[in-house]
Amino acid sequence: MKVVVVVGGVGGARFLQGVKHALGLPSVGSAQGAAESPHEIVAIVNTGDDVWLHGLRICPDLDTCMYTLGGGIDTGRGWGRTGETWTVKDELAAYDAGSDWFGLGDKDIATHLVRTRMLRAGYPLSAVTEALCARWRPGVRLLPMSDDRVETHVVVDEPDSGERRAIHFQEWWIRHQAKLAAHSIVPVGAEEATAAPGVLDAIAGADAVLLAPSNPVVSVGTVLSVPGVRTALVKTGARIVGVSPIVNDRPVRGMADACLTAIGVATTAEAVGRHYGSRRHSAEGLLDGWLVHTGDPAALPGAVPDVDVRAVPLLMSDVDATAGMARAAFSLAGVSVE
Repeated sequence: MKVVVVVGGVGGARFLQGVKHALGLPSVGSAQGAAESPHEIVAIVNTGDDVWLHGLRICPDLDTCMYTLGGGIDTGRGWGRTGETWTVKDELAAYDAGSDWFGLGDKDIATHLVRTRMLRAGYPLSAVTEALCARWRPGVRLLPMSDDRVETHVVVDEPDSGERRAIHFQEWWIRHQAKLAAHSIVPVGAEEATAAPGVLDAIAGADAVLLAPSNPVVSVGTVLSVPGVRTALVKTGARIVGVSPIVNDRPVRGMADACLTAIGVATTAEAVGRHYGSRRHSAEGLLDGWLVHTGDPAALPGAVPDVDVRAVPLLMSDVDATAGMARAAFSLAGVSVE
């Protein structure tokens, strides 16, 4: 079976572990003889969070997926390397070099150095990602949504002056903890971007497409902003099943509620399902199926029009629980994982 999963960072990476486990693959790393596996998983990863910092190209979502699936993630934080040290960060702070709100660990910097060197040598991000994954062997093909530079910016009012300006998503998310009200969220560069090699072909050839429980606005939404991606999803012969990142009217992780508020969408599983839309209901709708948490009113008939909604436990408390979510998604997609 060929499975495509649209993902962001922490939540998407953990969901991919469950997808692998549900398909009989190890949740971390590649199985011996993985080349003979009947299953292929392609993750289309958001790169709108990417940022240049200290002369290095940082790709948070790609790295979180790579480290998580390759066994190098700090499981407590959900991001960054396990056993990390922070000598360079401390030295930069001693120089008052700025950007102290964005911490780069010493091990993590090595990844960014390799990526930056390859990008400056002319390699596209997709090729760089493939080279980095040769070390980590995630057991999933990680594809950036685009090789082109796309960076999400957020329009806010300056807390002191009240002047309206756009700041990088990372500054809004990490430095300000998404507490500055967002007037709009814009994936800068998306309109001129093209999908990375393999992205559209993977969608066209998929047996099932899953939208991970990632941020609907700045993760999944940013992937959808790349020209050609939404069209490919609408046209694919595979059923598309989304997994709600909202449980009990709250984001499972992060500040997705602030992002949803910025685009006028309520923080409920029903509202997010309606935001994605039905493939049967509109020309640009995406969903055939929608997984919501047990007891969520979005599972009531007609709550998300023309979408098959199923309520199952959606807390990724461990790999087995996450695999259960993935199996439910496969069931809604009409494919067998036996």
